[in-house]
Amino acid sequence: MGSVALVCAAGAALVVFATGRVWAQAAFAGSGSGHTSGMSDLTGADLSATGALGWAALAAMAAVFAVRGAARIAVGALLALLGAGTVLLALTATDASSARAALLGDSGTIVVGSTDAVTVAATAWPWLAAAGGLVIALAGLWTAVRGRAWPGMSARYERGARPAKAAAPDDPAALWKSLDRGEDPTADADADTEAPTAPR
Repeated sequence: MGSVALVCAAGAALVVFATGRVWAQAAFAGSGSGHTSGMSDLTGADLSATGALGWAALAAMAAVFAVRGAARIAVGALLALLGAGTVLLALTATDASSARAALLGDSGTIVVGSTDAVTVAATAWPWLAAAGGLVIALAGLWTAVRGRAWPGMSARYERGARPAKAAAPDDPAALWKSLDRGEDPTADADADTEAPTAPR
């Protein structure tokens, strides 16, 4: 489980990092009165919501440790969907229509009309974001298929968990197991030896 979580976290981190890089250079030529011409660098955050999906994948992967059984399978399916959505958004984010929409939403001096020509030169960052999304999707599928058999959080951290019985002092193996659980195998023995005497 730990290795799958690390792989998924690496994929999500790659998505978040790649989203902040320049995904495309959009060149536009104004065809109407008052329109300008020029070129603008567009980041992944300008063109898509892959960064939000990357953060959501990190949160979902953290939830895998807190749930078990059917809930863990559901989280794995959610991760697979987040990864697939990331791949889809990354591979379709650098077309001319997406670039025009990003330029129209620019709060600076860029003015792009509906009839203006926009050409886009994409960089390699969308492909890296898509690769990160693929990693997330594969980790989610693996979690959905194999996650039911993974161990959950230790039962001693759950509310109402019953403490394990103290090991017998003449059983060395049981003593070591109780030490591994963080228990004091001599607690009951100390309690027996310190029992109060009856008043005279």
